Amino acid sequence: MLRFATFRFAVLAIMASAVIAPIGLIIYQSFLDGPFFTPNVKWTLEAYQFVIEDDEFWDALRTSIIVAGGMTAIAVPLGVILAFLLARTDVPGKWILEPLVLVPIFMSAVVLAFGYVVALGPVGIFSTFVKGMIGTVPWSIYSVTAITIIAGLTHVPHVYLYTSAALQNLGADLEEAARTTGASPLRVAVTVSLPMVTPAVLYAAVLIFFLGFELFGLPLVLGDPKGVLVLATYLYKLTNKLGVPSYQLMAVVVVAIILIAIPLVYLQRLLLSQSNKYVSVRGKAAKRAPLRLGALRWPAFGLIILWFVVTVGIPVFGILLRSFVTTWGEGVRLSEVLTLSHYRDLVDYPNAMHAIVNTILIGVIGGGLAVACYTAVSLAMHRWRSGWTRLADYLVMIPRAMPGLVAGLAMLWLFLFLPPLQPLRATLFSVWLAYTIVWLAYGTRLVAGTMLQIGPELEEAGRSVGATAGRVARDVTVPLARSGMIAAWVLIFLIFAREYSTGIYLLGPGTEVIGSLMVSLWGTGAIDLVSALAVINIVIISVGLGLALRLGVRLHG
Repeated sequence: MLRFATFRFAVLAIMASAVIAPIGLIIYQSFLDGPFFTPNVKWTLEAYQFVIEDDEFWDALRTSIIVAGGMTAIAVPLGVILAFLLARTDVPGKWILEPLVLVPIFMSAVVLAFGYVVALGPVGIFSTFVKGMIGTVPWSIYSVTAITIIAGLTHVPHVYLYTSAALQNLGADLEEAARTTGASPLRVAVTVSLPMVTPAVLYAAVLIFFLGFELFGLPLVLGDPKGVLVLATYLYKLTNKLGVPSYQLMAVVVVAIILIAIPLVYLQRLLLSQSNKYVSVRGKAAKRAPLRLGALRWPAFGLIILWFVVTVGIPVFGILLRSFVTTWGEGVRLSEVLTLSHYRDLVDYPNAMHAIVNTILIGVIGGGLAVACYTAVSLAMHRWRSGWTRLADYLVMIPRAMPGLVAGLAMLWLFLFLPPLQPLRATLFSVWLAYTIVWLAYGTRLVAGTMLQIGPELEEAGRSVGATAGRVARDVTVPLARSGMIAAWVLIFLIFAREYSTGIYLLGPGTEVIGSLMVSLWGTGAIDLVSALAVINIVIISVGLGLALRLGVRLHG
């Protein structure tokens, strides 16, 4: 018992250090007058004064609030509608629609952003077609409005996940009672089903608003041509605001982002604790008959397909076609510009090949190691009634208050600050550690959820024959949770393979990953290499999704 108790405290201590140390370093840096590693730095509030007096900061903050609010207003209604249709009605083709709805979660935002540019930009593939028909392009992809709409559409799956889970936990009694009185499916949804899952919808709304402050890829690609900044892109452009590394200014912006995020994370936890408030009828949940849509079945199917085409189909088609043409614009004939040269160029570009290999390695091997870490944390917290468990539960949520870009920057500084870690800074270990910490809450939830499904009587049987807590964990809990851990590995692979913002500041010769390299190449105008890399990233994600579906993994964990 003593050895397992030691294991518990050791795991929680390591986790707490990994979570708190980067944030502590950020706060420390924000009160200095220069980078923390330079000699003779002094304590000061000048960085706070500079940022507060910088008009670009306030413009970026206002834009972030507008985008976060707008994408919430778009994602929540659409996500709720999709959840109701797939969870409670007889809409056709559910077997294909349910995985399709979740695809945007596993697509790299920067890939989608590039795809929208080459598809709907001023000289995009669809734009030139429309201009040839009506003489003008009736939209502008480089605007706050476009960023908001696209962000809202791509975040619909997050709302769908929480709302559909809540709807599936409802009993059918009240819905069936409403239907017997002649109420239409729409009336049943508005007056019965959705009011009973209000906490879950509110939780999803807060989550989407919070994620609005994490946006980086979309605003960077779609906002940069017009000078549109959000907090994440403002932070990215602060690197040399004063002509030298402006670590102290960046730290202040990070502190501002965290101060905005922490109340939202707390509100999420509060809403999550109330998510079952209205779920009072469960008995017939598994046997309920779906609400019949009648003549609306196929229009409902068409609505979901339309959302998917606009959100994923158009940008993926655009980036795929762009990767096979030498150039594109008005008057260009497709048959005259087809080529495979972009993919041949990738083979001759060492950084690109490193990025592809590193992305696969960090997804497969790094994902497995991350799941091992998440399993250790989950075991330490498993069925442990203690104040330490509640503290650990809060600690795993802290990284959620840091966007990936911020976490990557914090890890860079941590590796520079601690001499024992400095040799590892220019290795994939730094990227892996940042990824693992950023997705700590998600990974531990996946593994812990699997462990909680194990009947407590099985673990009690082991203890009743004299086995120690550590022996029970090793011989009972972990083996029974193995399938869930494999599923978590596949899901973490998908997350790590599409991650990009966390690696921006950790990018170095030999340690590139596809997402961060695409951002770097986009800045140099290498659209040909970017399009080919984006397609390869899509292929890697598609293989992972196919494997997940083949293994019967629930894509939402």
